[in-house]
Amino acid sequence: MKKFITTIQHIFAIEELRNRIINTLGFLLIFRLGSFVVLPGIDPSLLPDEASGVFGLLDTFLGGAFSRVAIFGLGIMPYISASIVIQLLTVATPYFQKLQKEGESGRKKINQITRVLTILICLAQSFGYLAGTIDDAAIIIDRTLFTGLSMIILTSGTIFCMWLGEKITDKGIGNGISMLIMIGIISRFPVAIIAEWLSRGGIQGALLFIIELLALFVIVMGVVALTQAIRRVPVQYAKQVVGNKVYGGQRQYIPLKLNASGVMPIIFAQALMFLPGLLVQYFGDKSDFIQNVGTQFLDYGSFVYSATLAVLIIVFTFFYTAITVNPQQIADDLKRNGGFIPGIKPGKMTQEFIDNILTKITLPGSIFLAIVAIFPGLAMKLGVESNFAQFYGGTSLLIMVGVILDTLQQIESYLLMRHYEGLMKSGKIKGRSQVAVA
Repeated sequence: MKKFITTIQHIFAIEELRNRIINTLGFLLIFRLGSFVVLPGIDPSLLPDEASGVFGLLDTFLGGAFSRVAIFGLGIMPYISASIVIQLLTVATPYFQKLQKEGESGRKKINQITRVLTILICLAQSFGYLAGTIDDAAIIIDRTLFTGLSMIILTSGTIFCMWLGEKITDKGIGNGISMLIMIGIISRFPVAIIAEWLSRGGIQGALLFIIELLALFVIVMGVVALTQAIRRVPVQYAKQVVGNKVYGGQRQYIPLKLNASGVMPIIFAQALMFLPGLLVQYFGDKSDFIQNVGTQFLDYGSFVYSATLAVLIIVFTFFYTAITVNPQQIADDLKRNGGFIPGIKPGKMTQEFIDNILTKITLPGSIFLAIVAIFPGLAMKLGVESNFAQFYGGTSLLIMVGVILDTLQQIESYLLMRHYEGLMKSGKIKGRSQVAVA
């Protein structure tokens, strides 16, 4: 406890770090306040208590702003959708590949295109959101006027959230966009844990609640291990004599992550898993087959839903790893900079060696990711309240762990630069202060 207090004192003793933390808290407070401001023309008392299905997942990311029909009702999600589209286009189209190689000017153009695409996606999503989720009884003004004004307000709210995220990245601590998503998820945790506690009565219920907390702790530690795990591929650089100095000769490594795709496979898989529910909503009364199939996929804890989700996550993990980690580019960069893997010839042999390692580590990583994704459904089957079960795995837990680790890494770097002791006893977060090949 004494070490913890000392570390906090060191953190606030660094003026720049202290200002960044205060700025981050201020921006996050603005974001949370905006999630409670209801759109004009709505009677909040006639709105449903919470969203369900795909809308429930969005509501989790947005901290309840979606179900409250707030001015930040779409939050940062349209920007994330646009970023994913641009990222895929960067891999698939020569134009965006060329922009990516142009350096700072290319990144500015890509960011500008992403912002424009965000506005278009936001306008489309806001129209569907207003038309499909809000009952006419809750609207107290003309429906057409309400839709037009609300589309502008929701789009402006998303642009403002983008601005908040950029400000957090520039003047705060951590990645701004990720922080906004994380704070929305964490804001629901106190309510979920209180509801779970109240649902357990008596001594037996208290014992079950403690077991649930211990299980949650073990799962979080497993996700941390999944996020941090890397395979280090040693790299040797040839010595080069420039004038009177000798450069190179040192051994470094290529850090290949066990889960290089992050949460993207879960996001893609869950997006596909929502399609059967939409088919039931629109065509369920016309076909008994669609009704029966949709019923299976609407039960998050069913074997059919869990097995299909797991298979999709494994497939998307291999797909997303293939488009984000390019063994040929790594091999070419090593050869260009005079580096080589000991015992492996530069060029094609190095590419095949790295590709083989990626295949071997991606399979266990994808299986572990699939297990983490189906944990919430298993928890609900075991009697855990649905809101609390969402923290047992899935996208929510992976995002929280990833953002927290990234933030702790930045804080530790400030401490170590000022010659303070780091956050851990060893003075460093494992695997973050070693020399690595970018």
